[in-house]
Amino acid sequence: MAGKRAAKQDEGQAAGGKATVVLPADCRIAAQVALKVVLIDALVAGKVVLDGREVEHADTAGLQLLMLFQRELKVRGSTWSWRGASDALNNAAGLLGVAQT
Repeated sequence: MAGKRAAKQDEGQAAGGKATVVLPADCRIAAQVALKVVLIDALVAGKVVLDGREVEHADTAGLQLLMLFQRELKVRGSTWSWRGASDALNNAAGLLGVAQT
């Protein structure tokens, strides 16, 4: 199911514009290929909004990918914000000690 329900991005994203990335319900290792493609595409935006409200499952690999994405945005001088995070995403981040990140 991971490949069937990939993360989504706003249509019409332009370089230096704004992108919204809706994280998939499954943010575990099996879903990382599809999510990675969407995150790489979002790197061209000057501002990224991560929407984690639909996440039902998250693991270390999913959180590592998000942290690497945020680090790359910072290197590029881009900004990011969260639209929301599900309990599953918050709990996984809390267990790994990266909730503030």
